[in-house]
Amino acid sequence: MAITDDLRKTLTDPTPLYFAAGTADLAVQQAKKVPALIEQLKAEAPSRIDAVRNTDPKAVQEKVTTQAKEAQATVQAKVTEVIGNIDTDLKKLGETAQDLALRGVGVAAEYAVKARETYEKVAEHGEQTVKAWRGEAADEIAEIAVAVEPEPETAQEPAAASEPKAEAKKPAPAARKAPARKAAAKKTTPSAM
Repeated sequence: MAITDDLRKTLTDPTPLYFAAGTADLAVQQAKKVPALIEQLKAEAPSRIDAVRNTDPKAVQEKVTTQAKEAQATVQAKVTEVIGNIDTDLKKLGETAQDLALRGVGVAAEYAVKARETYEKVAEHGEQTVKAWRGEAADEIAEIAVAVEPEPETAQEPAAASEPKAEAKKPAPAARKAPARKAAAKKTTPSAM
């Protein structure tokens, strides 16, 4: 029974659909920003291209070589520091490993909570988007109804005239049905005898 309830809840929960609608709406919002970014890149591109053309390859090579030597020295110093600080006591290593594992679990739980919050925010945004879409559709339908609907004075007269006709029509079919049933019953009774 619990599995059926879980399946029913999963299949009837609109949150994933709202999430998809929210994601689509956010994607559209981001896509609207692309033309402005392209224009900005077009404006900045000539100056960047000139800067690259005017750069001396030897100066770049020297700068990269210097940075590589500095990075190598930094890495060697860090490795020496780490090796010097390694505690050979197994108890401390075990405690450190356990502490790191617990921190990892805590970080994973924190990311799971953040992911759930983000999912809910996007789903909420999607729900608002769907409501807005539905509202726009309702507005369009209302506009069509106003265009099609006659003026209020004319609409009341035919409605008043049509009400007695509708009332007169309703009893007539009921009266017709009753005799038809009796006639059918009379026909079946003599044929059975």
